[in-house]
Amino acid sequence: MSELVARTGRLQQRYEGGCRLVAGCIPYRFRDYCEDDNANSAKVVELLMINSPSGPGLLFPKGGWENDETAEEAAVREAIEEAGVRGDLMDFIGYYEFKSKTHQDDCCPEGLCKAAMYALFVKEELELWPERSTRTRSWLTMSEAVESCRHKWMEEALKDFSTWLAKM
Repeated sequence: MSELVARTGRLQQRYEGGCRLVAGCIPYRFRDYCEDDNANSAKVVELLMINSPSGPGLLFPKGGWENDETAEEAAVREAIEEAGVRGDLMDFIGYYEFKSKTHQDDCCPEGLCKAAMYALFVKEELELWPERSTRTRSWLTMSEAVESCRHKWMEEALKDFSTWLAKM
């Protein structure tokens, strides 16, 4: 098996209206839950979050959307590179604008970003993935994920994800 490698650099980065375009996902799975070993167990949603090498709090996988891929392809790629998971991209959750303190460049000196976020139903956790040396994965309940979110915009995406999930 050849080892997966993360894309790096900004040569193919997309920009629109002064914003760097990024794509990401909220990886999730279902777990059976039963308090008393009753046969009537409920399904509990668990969300996968990753640590940030640049500070406290947890994140959903996301990164630059490049000009040779769709937003969906970028979201799937970021899930593999940063979190080491594969699955089915289910639906578009929404666009979220934020300001990046670490990604300012000539095309976007103020660090403005616009993220396209998707729901990703996880089917496989990889043992080896490109950013495994700098990222750890954590499966969390919805309430734990809200408490652990590093960024306000990711909390908003999580609320929209929760609304989408309730409609399924």
